[in-house]
Amino acid sequence: MKKVGFFQSIHLKFVLIYMLLILTAMQIIGVYFVKQLEDKLVKNFQYSITKRVDLLAYNLGQEFTKERDKTDSIDVAIKKLMMEFSSNSKDEVKEVRFIDENSRVVATSDQANSGIEGKKTTEPLVKRTLISGAEDERVEVDPTTGQRMYVKAVPVKVDGKTKGVVYSIASMEDVYTQMKDINQIFATGTVIALMVTAVLVFFLAQTITRPISEMRKQALEMAKGNFSRKVKVYGFDEIGQLAVAFNNLSKKLQQARSSTESERRKLTSVLSHMTDGVIATDRNGYIILLNDPAEKMLNVSRETALDQPILEILGIQDEYTLDNLFEEPDSVLLDFSTRDETYMLRASFSVIQKETGKANGLIAVLYDVTEQEQINGERREFVANVSHELRTPLTTMRSYLEALSDGAWKDPNIAPNFLTVAQDETERMIRLVNDLLQLSKMDSTEYVLMKDWVDFTEFFNNIIDRFEMSKDQNVNFKRAFSKKERFLKIDEDKLTQVLYNIISNALKYSPEGGTVTYRLRDRGDLLEVSISDQGMGIPKENVDKIFDRFYRVDKARSRKLGGTGLGLAIAKEMIQAHGGKIWAKSEEGKGTTIYFTLLIDKENEDEWE
Repeated sequence: MKKVGFFQSIHLKFVLIYMLLILTAMQIIGVYFVKQLEDKLVKNFQYSITKRVDLLAYNLGQEFTKERDKTDSIDVAIKKLMMEFSSNSKDEVKEVRFIDENSRVVATSDQANSGIEGKKTTEPLVKRTLISGAEDERVEVDPTTGQRMYVKAVPVKVDGKTKGVVYSIASMEDVYTQMKDINQIFATGTVIALMVTAVLVFFLAQTITRPISEMRKQALEMAKGNFSRKVKVYGFDEIGQLAVAFNNLSKKLQQARSSTESERRKLTSVLSHMTDGVIATDRNGYIILLNDPAEKMLNVSRETALDQPILEILGIQDEYTLDNLFEEPDSVLLDFSTRDETYMLRASFSVIQKETGKANGLIAVLYDVTEQEQINGERREFVANVSHELRTPLTTMRSYLEALSDGAWKDPNIAPNFLTVAQDETERMIRLVNDLLQLSKMDSTEYVLMKDWVDFTEFFNNIIDRFEMSKDQNVNFKRAFSKKERFLKIDEDKLTQVLYNIISNALKYSPEGGTVTYRLRDRGDLLEVSISDQGMGIPKENVDKIFDRFYRVDKARSRKLGGTGLGLAIAKEMIQAHGGKIWAKSEEGKGTTIYFTLLIDKENEDEWE
């Protein structure tokens, strides 16, 4: 966070607020004071002029009551009083006139305006005063000088009869000049008060903003994860108490953060070491957390999956809605299988709830159930195959036995044949059951190989000899391997059964006049054994399936030849028990070759002797 500039700081705001308050207060006081002072000065000025004019009017009235001779006229006496009044008046009285009851100007104090003496006046103020016999006044602006003038008309009465009017004109500019000077003094005082206030408020604001600035710095440090710094307490007022509370908050946050961090590390450790995938979402179904196993299971990166809808990441947006998942459905099976590989996951959902009981998100736990589903599928297929394999001979036997019980045993031509078929089917069931028992033993943990050192070359030749002597079809045997000794530590009985099953299949599917080829090849620490026929071959897409239990390429022919579909499955289990591998290569119409390897223990060659 960038540093707060002075013009954006609360410090300046404090100064401005206090200055505005002082300025506002001074303006309110100034307006009221100036207004009252102006009214007072104007009234005093008007009162002063009125008293002087009233005195002049009284003196004029006395002149009208005096007895005069022919040389002493009233007009001369009036002019004399006017001149005395003008000489005794201050500069504010500009002119004084006396107008008789006939509206004639008798005398004026302004010598420059003496030309109006003897003439009638048209002044409305004078006329109103003559008519009403009462004083009248007004304030006007001189059009020549632009000054404000106070005009006063006072009647001169003698024995209750108006003899004339004293008309005075006084300038009020002195009053307003005083007001201007007073306003200037007041403005200067206001500026000085503001400057003093600004200085005082600046230092006062520091006492408030300093703790706040300290708390701001502490908040920034807390945002960075540093809870060790403490705010300095400058006093025990409200701000000081706030600083103490801030320090307590920092301590509590540090404790809470430590506790949260400890829980987070525990959760991270648990999630990291879980073999199952875990996904967490918010209440809108967007992913907020997933662990490493979940990334691997879904083949997505954390950056790609975060903030994405869980329905899309799991690929179930067409079958489910978010509301369905919040209703805690049964676990959902996710099928990510491709044409070449089976891959299946199972997702179990649980709802994250707030204290109010409302859903706050989802937790999805992913399990890799590929092997389990494959086992379940193989188990179902195995049960179906066993049921089918047992039902076929049993159905045949029941049919023939029912025919015999119905009287066919009396027919010497039919009865022996029926009994032979029943006996063959019985033998077939016995072979099937024996093979199943053998596979069951090999699947159990109690299965133990009885290994001993054997010259595999001689052992292999003996097995081939048995089949060559007992074969009942025209098939040629070709031994494409040297006669050198190859000593291996094997279970002779189990390897005999492996070779028996492979060679039997080769003979069953070999055509008349075909050739079965036997090979032995040294592959470093391994001995590779292969048996090839020239039969009908196996389609390419089915080659890897011939070692599955009950799998037959040509089911009809296999049953006709007496096969159980378990021979190669048993061979696979036995070869793997010996630590080797078994596989097949085939080409349709040209034949099939079965390969398997056995381990040559060269470190123990001295035991061969």
